[in-house]
Amino acid sequence: MRLSDLRRLTEVAPKEMITNDQKRMNEFLLNMGIDPNTFYQELEMTSSLVDTHRDVSYSNAHIQLHSHSFYELIYCRNTCGAEYLIGSDRYRLMRGDVVFIPPGVSHRPLLSDHIVEPYKRYVLWMSTEFVEQYGKLFPYPFSEKQAYPSMLRTGGTQWGELLAELFREGVKEAEAQEDGWEAAIIGNTITLLTQIKRATNDQAAMALEAEKPELLDRIMAYVEANFAKDISIEEVAKQLFVSNSTISHLFKQKMGISFYRFVTQRRLIAAKKLIEKDIHLETVGIQVGFADYSGFYRAFKKEYGISPRQYRNLLG
Repeated sequence: MRLSDLRRLTEVAPKEMITNDQKRMNEFLLNMGIDPNTFYQELEMTSSLVDTHRDVSYSNAHIQLHSHSFYELIYCRNTCGAEYLIGSDRYRLMRGDVVFIPPGVSHRPLLSDHIVEPYKRYVLWMSTEFVEQYGKLFPYPFSEKQAYPSMLRTGGTQWGELLAELFREGVKEAEAQEDGWEAAIIGNTITLLTQIKRATNDQAAMALEAEKPELLDRIMAYVEANFAKDISIEEVAKQLFVSNSTISHLFKQKMGISFYRFVTQRRLIAAKKLIEKDIHLETVGIQVGFADYSGFYRAFKKEYGISPRQYRNLLG
């Protein structure tokens, strides 16, 4: 699904359905030919360079662990008790936080059932082509080895409102689509990236450390290190000196999914990176922990709504 298709969906879906009626929203998506379970999984950029939009989430529904083939920057617009998972690191979100996610990195928000208000953010997507060109023009390029911090806290500093205004200006251009809006978004994005880099060099803005590891974090770190092996909940429980039921309950409560669904999602994200490297499809699933290609194919199609080969073709 392209970003432009997502915009049209949110325009035609009744607002009260989006905000507080998950069952009706699921039915609406199914009637539109969209699997609710893959709603956020394989979003595509509409532009070949930069896309931007605003987004709101009221619960964990429709949001699963996922990755993109492009760079993503998120500006958190409010403090609502949400957390953000990047790889196996978990961060507590506040208004003014900037989240940076390179291509291929697993991530998702974690929303409590008791959040005080919806999780609101501005979202900026940048293609690898745009980032490569940007890196040629400026002395502080993006790269997987030399990237901006995963989380930058700007609330209460001189950068918070400045960055909010730049994110907001890009979104306004994308929504209005007046003459020259694509060029305006690109120019605005270059200014935004420059200001974010300046903020990272200012001690007033703070590159955040991940939250102190709790049980969930230790489980995810174990999965991160071992997902390519034959991994079981019994093995993890034994390694961390907890019960199977404790792990099962924790994942249902915090992630809204089972432990095994999480392991599958993590394997599939690793598989996507291998597919992007043009590795033979028959061996990709084996390398990330699936017993055979048929099991990998079924899991990939169920999670993303497309086959591994269709995903490769999607990348061009």
